[in-house]
Amino acid sequence: MIMKKKILILAPILVGLILAGFIFNSSVNKLSIGDTAPDISMASQDGSVIELKSLRGKYVLVDFWASWCLPCRKENLNLVRAYNKYKDTKFKDGTGFTVYSVSLDTDAEVWKKAIKNDKLAWDSHVSNFKKWDTQAAKEYGVTSIPASFLLGPDGKVIATDLFGMDLEIELEKLSLK
Repeated sequence: MIMKKKILILAPILVGLILAGFIFNSSVNKLSIGDTAPDISMASQDGSVIELKSLRGKYVLVDFWASWCLPCRKENLNLVRAYNKYKDTKFKDGTGFTVYSVSLDTDAEVWKKAIKNDKLAWDSHVSNFKKWDTQAAKEYGVTSIPASFLLGPDGKVIATDLFGMDLEIELEKLSLK
């Protein structure tokens, strides 16, 4: 009898939490293929500002990650491989590939150490150290990491969440080989 009362009391609460989660997730507008990616303008490791739009003309992977995110750190191995393979590639409508890494870290030293340890050789590493309150994550609809958006040379999204070998497969299709 006591168990039934607990269930009757908890059931509406659980339903409310589930609905609240659904409403929150459905209100997040994740960028879709064909959308023009919002510009991001954030501080780099040395404090200078790097604008995403400065990379137009190249294929760019906008990568949301953090040093504390183990799946992100594992995915960094794939990003390094793809970057090294395609950074100087001639594509059908652009030359080169790079990564614009947006960190959701809160500690600058831990972030910089992760960049060094994971051998993230590209220049565009940015963070404002606000974790999930980062405006770029909100504008891109990022609710979990790793999250990525492959942009064409015109700044439009051509693919999202390319993990493992998927990024290399996509870049290979776009190359002039």
